[in-house]
Amino acid sequence: MAVCLLAAAIGMANAQTARKQVVENGGTGPYKAEVVEDLSCPKFTTYRPQNLKSVVAKTGMLPVIVYANGGCANNNVEMRFLLSELCSYGYVAIAIGPYDEDDVVAKWKDVLTYSYPETKAKVVLANGEVIEPKSPEEVKAYQEQMRAQIEKMMKEQAEARAKAGNNQQTTPVQETYPRMLLEALDWLTDQNADPKSDYYHCLDLDHVAAMGQSCGGAQVLGVSHDPRIKTCVMLNTGIADMEMQGTTKEALNSLHQPMFYLIGGPADVAFPNAQKDFDRIENVPVVMMNTLDGHSGTYYEKNGGSYAVAVLKWLNWQFKDDVGEAAFFLDDDYLKYKYPDWKVVRKNF
Repeated sequence: MAVCLLAAAIGMANAQTARKQVVENGGTGPYKAEVVEDLSCPKFTTYRPQNLKSVVAKTGMLPVIVYANGGCANNNVEMRFLLSELCSYGYVAIAIGPYDEDDVVAKWKDVLTYSYPETKAKVVLANGEVIEPKSPEEVKAYQEQMRAQIEKMMKEQAEARAKAGNNQQTTPVQETYPRMLLEALDWLTDQNADPKSDYYHCLDLDHVAAMGQSCGGAQVLGVSHDPRIKTCVMLNTGIADMEMQGTTKEALNSLHQPMFYLIGGPADVAFPNAQKDFDRIENVPVVMMNTLDGHSGTYYEKNGGSYAVAVLKWLNWQFKDDVGEAAFFLDDDYLKYKYPDWKVVRKNF
C-alpha cells in the first residue's frame, strides 16, 4: 500500500470544470458517463452522466457514491471502469484523488502478475491482454515486501498517536485520510444547493453510498457513523483486528446502514478480515459475497467486469427500489444460476 505524506482540505467554491473525458465509451448504461476534474475541488474526481441536467429531468435526482481507493491511494484511475459503469446507470460518484492515467495499464499488469489468484483460470485486461503470473518465489518476495510496508505504516501511525496522546487528533501518515470522503460529500452538498453549479438540484443526498477497496474500506468504516451514509460497499476489504487509518473493529458497533462485502474468496488477502467483520456485525443487515477473483476483483476488466454488475445490483436495490435485484443477494438458487462459483452469506435481514 502506498504511503505518502500530507493532505489538504477542498475548497467550497462554485464548480469550475477543468477537464472532461470519457472512459470506455461512457459505460454500458443508458446515460453515458464522463470523468470530470474540477478546479474548485482539486483533491477529488467526479464521475457522472453526460448531459447531467437532461438525465435528471428524465429520472429525478441521482444517488451519490463517495469512493476511497485501494492502498488509500491519492489516484482513482484504477477504478475508472467500475465508476464510469455505475454512473452510466444514473449515479454520481466522487472519488478521492486526481485522475492520472500515467502507466495505469503497466501498474495493473504489475499488481496482477504478483497477485494472480490460483482459483482463476485466466486474467484478461480490458484491452484484451492476457496476464501471466509470476513464479511462487517471486510472489513470496513481493508479499514479504508488501507486508513490511504495511507493518511500517501501522507502526508510524501508532507512534504518531502515542506522541500526540491517544485522545488527540494526529496528522495522517498517508496522503489520504477517511474524512476526505465527508469533505467530498460536503462539497457536493454545497454544489447541489448552488444555482450556479452544474449539480444544482441534481443530487439525491438522501441516498449516499460510501464505497472503498482494500485500504479504502478502512476509510469507509472510519466515516460510516455519519448519518448521511445510507449504505457501505466494502470491496476486497475488512478491518478485523487491525488498526488502519485510525479505524478499528469498534467502528462496526456504530454501523447504522446495510453493508455489502464483495470479496475475492480465499485467494483474497482480505478474506479472513472480511469474515471476522461479518461475524461481528450484529445490528444491521449484511451480505458477504465471495468470488474466485482474488484481491484485485475484476476492476481491470472491460466495464469493471462482474464486480461492477454486483455493485450496481446492490445500489439499485438499496437506492432505486429495484426489488428484483434483491434475488441476487437473498436467493441462493438464483445466484447459483447466474454465477455458480460465487458464494454468499447474509444475516440480520
